[in-house]
Amino acid sequence: MTMNILSLITLKRWAKAAVLTVPVLVAQAMVPALQPYSDVALVGVVQAQEQAEAKKDKKKTKRTQAMNNKTYEKLQLAQEAVEAKNIPEAIAILDELKNNTRRPPNDAELANILNMFAFIYYSKEDYKNALESYKQIIPLPLAPEGTIVQARYSVAQLYFVMEKYREGIDALLEWFKVTAAPTASAYVMLAQGYYQIKENDNALKNIEVAIAMYKENDKVPKEQWYGLQYFLYYDKKEIKKTVEILSEMIVHYPKKQYWMQLSGMYADLGNEGKQTGALEAAYVQGMLEKEKELINMASLYLMSDVPYKAAKVLDKGIDAEFIDATSKNLDLLGMSWRQAQEIKKAIPEMAKAAAKSDAGDLWARLCNVYLDNDQFKKAVDACDRGLKKGGVKREDQAHLVKGMAHYELKQYKSARSEFIKAGKDKRTAKMAKQWSTFMAKELERQKSLEST
Repeated sequence: MTMNILSLITLKRWAKAAVLTVPVLVAQAMVPALQPYSDVALVGVVQAQEQAEAKKDKKKTKRTQAMNNKTYEKLQLAQEAVEAKNIPEAIAILDELKNNTRRPPNDAELANILNMFAFIYYSKEDYKNALESYKQIIPLPLAPEGTIVQARYSVAQLYFVMEKYREGIDALLEWFKVTAAPTASAYVMLAQGYYQIKENDNALKNIEVAIAMYKENDKVPKEQWYGLQYFLYYDKKEIKKTVEILSEMIVHYPKKQYWMQLSGMYADLGNEGKQTGALEAAYVQGMLEKEKELINMASLYLMSDVPYKAAKVLDKGIDAEFIDATSKNLDLLGMSWRQAQEIKKAIPEMAKAAAKSDAGDLWARLCNVYLDNDQFKKAVDACDRGLKKGGVKREDQAHLVKGMAHYELKQYKSARSEFIKAGKDKRTAKMAKQWSTFMAKELERQKSLEST
């Protein structure tokens, strides 16, 4: 079957809507759950970070201060209070350490105190004070380098949480300058920041770095990363690249929405075969259950000249009550069976559709089907019901078909009457006259045979 232009336009609009209505998977930049230091010596942790950085770049090596045992013990007490959810006690201990005028904390100690303050503020969703605590670590000249580097990263994260994306981007770029091992997640956060301030080219550049880093290590990029990359290419109208990303994405995350988006992308490219194939992949996996989705699947099959599959989709959908048995849907099912040459299945569905219709046009169409299948009495009845109900778009054709049925039933007077009615319309006048002439000659021939 070749679909009419209106049906094709409707189907392409649906395909594009399948893309545009699916939410873009852009994760909000979130600060990972900050954990207070464990029983491992606090100074040992930060010194280990410092040593790791020093090995990667000896030029960055600097002298750091040690932590006093009493300070360490009190920090452990503060940590225990946090774990017991006794926040006031933890804050009191930290305040005492920070404001000790007799023995002010050195840079290494103050960095750990501020780190714990930041964790407490963050856990209370007091992001402003958490941010300030981290920012106070950065200028400490003798604090462990690893602690300072991590503080810079936390500052960037908190700006993102507070939706201050430009400040977050700037802070993250400063972190990139001092870190020895930038992570894929950092590039993702940077990409998300640029996306939020509508610098999509920079967003795309950074999300692609993150995805490439994962692939180089034989790791599957996260679903949200693919989602952002896909959207950014789609926004640039680079449909072929979008298809490439979706095709890769579906291998790892075979979700319904991605199959539908891929089908929509192929529609944009005018590749009806692959458009149908992508949606069919979702259908055979049982992902399509909404009426509109199933009807569009059937429509794509019809557009691809596979009416039998279209009929099976509609029939199964109606039986499962995913598709309402409306006149329109039953008519589509009947027409699908008819085009698949399954006339015995087509006629009952077309009759149900006609019975539910407010207009007589479907009865007129059924009249023609009955005539084609030599069910002449049913053809006459169907035409009568259609013309009586009204709303038949081509009454002239209905009268012509009804006349032909009367002729086959040898009801010649009724046939002549219908041909006259049909001939009143210029569009059918010639055909009606031909039938009237043929019938007259045939009757004359029969009469001549009877007289011999």
